[in-house]
Amino acid sequence: MLSVRFDFAVLARLSVIALMAITLSACSTTTSSTDTAENAVYDPLESSNRFMLKVNEGVDKVALEPIARGYRKFTPEAFRVVMRNFLRNLKSPVVIGNQILQGDLEGTANSTLRMVVNTLAGFGGILDLASDGGVPYEPEDFGQTLAVWGVGHGPYFVLPLLGPSSLRDSIGTMVDSYADPVRMYLFNTDREEWHYGRVVASAVDQREELLDVIDDLRRNSFDYYAALRSAYIQRRAALVQDLDPTTSSGPAIPEYE
Repeated sequence: MLSVRFDFAVLARLSVIALMAITLSACSTTTSSTDTAENAVYDPLESSNRFMLKVNEGVDKVALEPIARGYRKFTPEAFRVVMRNFLRNLKSPVVIGNQILQGDLEGTANSTLRMVVNTLAGFGGILDLASDGGVPYEPEDFGQTLAVWGVGHGPYFVLPLLGPSSLRDSIGTMVDSYADPVRMYLFNTDREEWHYGRVVASAVDQREELLDVIDDLRRNSFDYYAALRSAYIQRRAALVQDLDPTTSSGPAIPEYE
């Protein structure tokens, strides 16, 4: 029998984190409009955020970007698509859980159907047969769930290595990480290295997918920091409204796990 390491103490921590998000975000948001709150930018730490962006950019140019370019150059596109499908399928339980919390019955049904079809008929998720059948992938996370519950972004952050975020979305990332059944299973069966391998693979996959977007943003932005911040906020607003962020007014921004 598996030893259960995700116990009531962890659940209590998650409840406290969610309560912090609601309380702190309510204190920092004066608008009652969800759409307005989603597009508002509260950046009281801009100086330190700009410094952290420079640090992240240095790390990215030295390590992550070259790895992503090598991954694109030396692996066939078909392999990259298969890997992206597999990684997305692994996130299905988290996506479904957040859709349940948001009261999105249609989204819950679609994501459950995707997980069942792609896992069973798509050889563990390497084939995205559900999208071929008209059920596209829809990303959901606990930051989006908090937004649906009426929680605003709170302060904007540039996190070390992880990049653009906000108080609400940072807390959402922590909750998703704790509650991820795949992570819990791997840790409970002493397969932590598989979890960390998944994290690295996801980061490389997402960075490769956005090579052209980030290059364009760097090249054409008068103020790269402001452009990145705006694009992040616009992307999150689109995701909360279940819109395709690639059709919004700003480019897609990577969200590292």
